[in-house]
Amino acid sequence: MCDDNTVADNESYLKKKAALSRRDFTTLAAGAGAAMILPAPANAMTVEESDVMVTTPDGEADAYFVHPSKGKHAGVIVWPDIMGIRPAFRQMGKRLAQSGYSVLVVNPYYRTVKGNVIEEGESFADPDVRERLIPFARSLSPETTVTDGKAFVEFLDKSGAVDKKRNIGVTGYCMTGSFAMRCAAAMPDRIGAIGSFHGGGLATDEPDSPHLLVPQMKATALIAIAENDDERDPDAKAILREAYDAAGLPANIEVYEGAMHGWCPPDSRVYNHAQAEHAWSHLLTLFADALA
Repeated sequence: MCDDNTVADNESYLKKKAALSRRDFTTLAAGAGAAMILPAPANAMTVEESDVMVTTPDGEADAYFVHPSKGKHAGVIVWPDIMGIRPAFRQMGKRLAQSGYSVLVVNPYYRTVKGNVIEEGESFADPDVRERLIPFARSLSPETTVTDGKAFVEFLDKSGAVDKKRNIGVTGYCMTGSFAMRCAAAMPDRIGAIGSFHGGGLATDEPDSPHLLVPQMKATALIAIAENDDERDPDAKAILREAYDAAGLPANIEVYEGAMHGWCPPDSRVYNHAQAEHAWSHLLTLFADALA
């Protein structure tokens, strides 16, 4: 979960990293939020990209829609992490589209603000940024997740770039890992694959815990867990494993060694290229199998 403890974990990780000199650490701290350039996939498809507005029960959600220039393809919804839609997630969405998917990267905070909620160089490690983001995150609920998710699926299904005969994939990062699970439970006949990356609150003691929704799903899952998240909540992976096994659903549940909470987005201060690419390859395998 993104909270003060996560920030402390990540700061400690950066300071202890053997190869990181004092000068390098200062540079990282100053440059947090500047995304690395992700490599294009092999045989990358030519894509078309646009900013779009998606009608929801609560208004219009701004989003980034990117898809191969030719043909119809499986649709994918990308929920960003707590820092919202921004260039790093647009880059991730475009890379996924170049791999053959029609991708909608959404702004979860559209009810409150359109576009980016952080500027380049800002980080969740900054108390002022956290103070700005937490109210946005708390404005969302399991109910808004489902109503928004249904609207995003409807948008994709109406697009000429989406093959409605193929299932849709949903990915979530940080707090939105649970969003992917809730979407899969709410639309089991449409959502065929979900990916949660350093997701928080997937298995809790609350009556609306996402893991309790697994029996309602039909989606194959990839649940990629940060090492420090696992250290703080070591029982979560076993609870999730039991839930998926009981439902008879395939799920790749893995703790990523040496990867800290937030390791996947390329603008993260703890971006771990090797483990991010490991997670990315598993996501592509998941989609190739489950969205065929």
